Amino acid sequence: MDFKEHLTIVENFPKEGISFIDITTLMQNGEAYYAAIEELTQFAKEKEADVIIGPEARGFVVGCPIAYSLKKGFVPVRKKGKLPREVISVDYGLEYGKDSLTIHRDSIKKGQRVLIADDLLATGGTIEATIKMVEELGGEVAGIAFLVELDYLNGRDRLKGYDIFSLTHYQ
Repeated sequence: MDFKEHLTIVENFPKEGISFIDITTLMQNGEAYYAAIEELTQFAKEKEADVIIGPEARGFVVGCPIAYSLKKGFVPVRKKGKLPREVISVDYGLEYGKDSLTIHRDSIKKGQRVLIADDLLATGGTIEATIKMVEELGGEVAGIAFLVELDYLNGRDRLKGYDIFSLTHYQ
């Protein structure tokens, strides 16, 4: 399936000069969403992931169905102040700003194989921060899965040494 047919590019969102890839049009199409999640689930299965994690919020709509399909747990990565128990935190840069991510301190067990799932790889800052937290907790990043990769932003360069799978690429 050509997943690009089900994605929408929104120019100048969230600010001038940014071409935003909207995945909601893919999610609205049941067959396309199912096919995308199936391909990402197959990658997670091949990586023998013990747990799936995803950064808010679009990482949830990618990671949760993968976890459900594999009968694995899902761990949310949230912005500061959103998780109720003890957390670890990492500050990171976005392609259009800065932020902080957190994860529950008890969410990843030492030695667990973790698949990180998100909607889009841009500059790699969000995923780099997520990797730091997984590894600080003793987890092993088994793989990283995306619906979309923006090749021209070179996010993959920040994630060298990790197995990355993206369904679609924009040059």
